[in-house]
Amino acid sequence: MMRAALIAIAAFALAACGEKPQTNRADHDTALYKGTGTPFVAPGWKQGDRNSWEQQLKTRAQMGQNDYVKVN
Repeated sequence: MMRAALIAIAAFALAACGEKPQTNRADHDTALYKGTGTPFVAPGWKQGDRNSWEQQLKTRAQMGQNDYVKVN
């Protein structure tokens, strides 16, 4: 009984070693400000316009993601 349990544990341990790594890899072939090509974008941002993209990031940082501004 003990031998069967050890074999089962060893089999489960070795099975875990055979898994492929689940890393999140994104290929950025184009500049980030170019967009994804979908019509669902934040208002005020034009895809492909770097200045518009930078302004949108500044606005999000100041208004949308600043918890101090949200609370007060």
